[in-house]
Amino acid sequence: QVQLVESGGGLVQPGGSLRLSCTSSSFTLGHYAIGWFRQAPGKEREGVSCTSNSGSTTIYPESVKGRLTISRDNAKNTVYLQMNSLKPEDTGIYYCAIKTAAPGYCSRYATSYDDWGQGTQVTVSS
Repeated sequence: QVQLVESGGGLVQPGGSLRLSCTSSSFTLGHYAIGWFRQAPGKEREGVSCTSNSGSTTIYPESVKGRLTISRDNAKNTVYLQMNSLKPEDTGIYYCAIKTAAPGYCSRYATSYDDWGQGTQVTVSS
């Protein structure tokens, strides 16, 4: 039973934009810290963004800072990852994950998260 669903991936040219969505029919996402991760072929899964349950805390690694933005729409039970100025090295499968956490806390480390979606492919290529 799939409980987290990512969507919005696709093929985009360098410099382009995509908006990924993460939604759930089982979890109220506003109760959880949310992380977005990506995994390129032959590489480990890396965190690209996270947000606390209230959205008061967001974290980005230097490699994506200023280009990726995580946001929530609790009315739609959806978390978004807006990706701008995409580069070929952003290519990979993007996953969202949830974690029960204290208010204001989130983590960029995959081992911290409890439930995962099945991922959506993002390919940045000309």
